[in-house]
Amino acid sequence: MPEEVRAEMVSTVLAVEVTVGEHVQVDQTLVLLESMKMEIPVLTEVEGDITSVDVSPGQVLQAGDLIATIA
Repeated sequence: MPEEVRAEMVSTVLAVEVTVGEHVQVDQTLVLLESMKMEIPVLTEVEGDITSVDVSPGQVLQAGDLIATIA
């Protein structure tokens, strides 16, 4: 079952660290977000392959927005 990674808060995407098709390990950084002048890495909770990356640098996210999907 695909694992959807979603934003937990309003934030801005600083960097995308993975690409579609890449195999990721648990605790690998997917994206780097900025919120209230703090940099927040979004880490994987599962091992798998990235099937979609739904954000780009500079994009403003709302809580619940889809960041990536891992299968």
